[in-house]
Amino acid sequence: MTATAPTNQHRQFPCKQCGANLQYAPGTQTLVCPYCGTANDIPESREVVEELDYQAWLAKVADEHPTDEVLTVHCNTCGAEATLPPNVTAELCPFCGSPIVAEAVSNRRIKPQGLLPFHVTREQAMVAFRTWVRSLWLAPSSLRLNADAEAGIKGIYIPCWTYDADTQSDYTGQRGDDYWTTETYTTVENGKTVTRTRQVCKTRWRWVSGTVNNRFNDLLVLATTSLPRKYAEALEPWDLGSVAPYSDEYLSGFVAQSYQIDLPGGFEIARQMMVAPIEQTVREDIGGDHQMIESVRTRYYNITFKHLLLPVWLSAYRYNNRTFRFLVNARTGEVQGERPYSTLKIVLLVLLILAIVSAVLLVLNLTGALHGVQGIHGPNYRVDW
Repeated sequence: MTATAPTNQHRQFPCKQCGANLQYAPGTQTLVCPYCGTANDIPESREVVEELDYQAWLAKVADEHPTDEVLTVHCNTCGAEATLPPNVTAELCPFCGSPIVAEAVSNRRIKPQGLLPFHVTREQAMVAFRTWVRSLWLAPSSLRLNADAEAGIKGIYIPCWTYDADTQSDYTGQRGDDYWTTETYTTVENGKTVTRTRQVCKTRWRWVSGTVNNRFNDLLVLATTSLPRKYAEALEPWDLGSVAPYSDEYLSGFVAQSYQIDLPGGFEIARQMMVAPIEQTVREDIGGDHQMIESVRTRYYNITFKHLLLPVWLSAYRYNNRTFRFLVNARTGEVQGERPYSTLKIVLLVLLILAIVSAVLLVLNLTGALHGVQGIHGPNYRVDW
């Protein structure tokens, strides 16, 4: 394979009727003009998104594999790198909301092999976003106002790696097998000491060792550090079976982020994801009622990877000098996000609770006082002898 020719920016697709840039219409195979409505079909690709050999990439990264040389802008606030739409030189960072200017630098990067095209439209994402925001308890009023501003949500392609690998793990440990014994004991019953028996469970341990094999497929590692990982990972699952071969047409009208976690760094994260399944396989191989794992040595082979782009609708909102991000999976509509709390609303709620508690205590005190007065000055009973 040969490297692709460097490009200064993603291709533009001018409208045949008015010359404006066509934009990809989510959920379709079409580019649409936002001004006159002219539509162009995206040619169906016969390419297949193939797994690439991981070790070969590490050994010969430069000239024998496809790479892109693209102009990216760097946000000094959050560190995100992304492409801007054509002819845009100033913009708010889609990841933190800070102003950025296109003082772009050229970066040679591994070219994405495939992507999941946007399926959820901006309008659908805004509905999901507003519904989520309005369900938040004690959220600032300004957050709800922001939910009505369509400019506050942007379509972003997030980079990721997927890894396949076969593993072979040698382990040592102990196997515990339960058995029952009869135990004699004495106790006191009705003031007398008596002897009784009971069944006691004990565990017999023995040293074991062995080898287990695992196969991992499409372990997904997000290659961005600009999004809160907890919420970004909660957008899963992604329908990776629907990945389309990479084409610039799908990026038209959207922002694409460059990967911040490189190929080896992504595999280190994938290795951590393999630990728990490998440990589970070791426990199953040890068997018995209990297992103690002393050591595991794992070899990784047949490692392959794909570099993909995932579609996300993203809103970055600043409140009290902090940035909060709200994400919508642009394939499924799943919503995740950070949320601020309104200090004023919390204070008012606390004051309301204190007022209610004080009122209840006041009523109880008055009730108790009335009962006390009635007890002292209650009805006089006259007794005639």
